[in-house]
Amino acid sequence: MDLATFGVQLLNALQYGMVLFLVASGLTLVFGILGVINLAHGAFYMLGAYLAYGIAAATGSFWLALIGGVAIAFVVGLVLENIFIKRLYGRDHLAQVLLSFGLILVIDEVRQILFGKDVHSVAAPAGFAGAIQLTDNMSYSVYRLGICAFCLLVAAAIFHVVQRTKIGMIVRAGAENREMTRALGISFDTVNRYVFAVGIALAALGGIVVSPVSTVFPGMGDGMLILSFVVVVLGGIGSITGAAIGALLIGLTDTFGKVFFPSVSSILIYVLMAAVLLWRPNGILGRREV
Repeated sequence: MDLATFGVQLLNALQYGMVLFLVASGLTLVFGILGVINLAHGAFYMLGAYLAYGIAAATGSFWLALIGGVAIAFVVGLVLENIFIKRLYGRDHLAQVLLSFGLILVIDEVRQILFGKDVHSVAAPAGFAGAIQLTDNMSYSVYRLGICAFCLLVAAAIFHVVQRTKIGMIVRAGAENREMTRALGISFDTVNRYVFAVGIALAALGGIVVSPVSTVFPGMGDGMLILSFVVVVLGGIGSITGAAIGALLIGLTDTFGKVFFPSVSSILIYVLMAAVLLWRPNGILGRREV
């Protein structure tokens, strides 16, 4: 492998890992802070991609699709938390699995009513449709570079909010010891609602940003859901930093695994997960049980 090919694969791994982080960070927030297993998380990733297609087709602007899709997903998250999810707090995981599976069916039916069963594509925004020529026979998409830069900016914003703001302090305190945080007089009703809505919006954002480089099709969130759970387990439940590390590890493992070990590439990320859990059963940055 020459240096140019290695660089392209490294960029692919970074782009894949950063998109996976967007989706998985929302899942680890909901799972780690609210204690809710949301199997519908991948469905919101798919919904984001379809919203990008629908809004872009109606307005001709990918940027309006980006803003509108995230806003719609955020509002849907607020409504769902207020009507359904808040009833799951403290209940067993079976109730959470059944409700979230029901949400998958509802979202899929809504998607079919609004957009049908066809496969769609979304055009890259103006200014990002070209490619950078790396060698005589190798180029790299400008939009893929844009995905890397955009995801890094979003990741920086997430870390800033979680680490440097009052709401982030409350979220981290709730993830560490929810009962103690309640004893200090902090109400989680509003926090829960916004954490869930942000988690849904991040999943939809992941679907929106990949829609110009991937076809938009029914069930596209299923694989992303599985990978997101792998990231959460790798990084440690409730840890945003752990999710970032886990997502990048999966991006590197999957991308270079397909290059060097194509015959077994489909299982390499699960081998990685098993190896990490043997080393640290609670994940890379997971809290140790006392």
